[in-house]
Amino acid sequence: MEVKTDTKEKFTVIRVKTQELSATLAAELARPLEELLKGNIRNVVLNLEAVNSVQEEAAESLVRLQQKFYESGASFVVCELQQSVEDFLDNKNLLELMNATPTESEAGDIVQMEEIERELLDEEE
Repeated sequence: MEVKTDTKEKFTVIRVKTQELSATLAAELARPLEELLKGNIRNVVLNLEAVNSVQEEAAESLVRLQQKFYESGASFVVCELQQSVEDFLDNKNLLELMNATPTESEAGDIVQMEEIERELLDEEE
């Protein structure tokens, strides 16, 4: 599995460096991502800029993984989707289920905003 990890103050950027995101690769990727939920920096930005195609099962796995992050009070944002991948996800009605942004910078902004929202909600309780 070819990925590059970059840890920022509030989130970890995972860059997938393969052209196809297969179901097997998505499963391999899920394990270390789920481990991040146990750490201090739990938010993830998944950069798929290098990915040209995604298997349906892999895309469904990403949707489930994103759901798990949000249920755990952490952010999971996908960014830099190639048009072919975006079209595929849209055709499978999966894109609307994903928190996706055009750029990594925008993904980081979403993580920051969601962190603020969670802090405000915690203060209200």
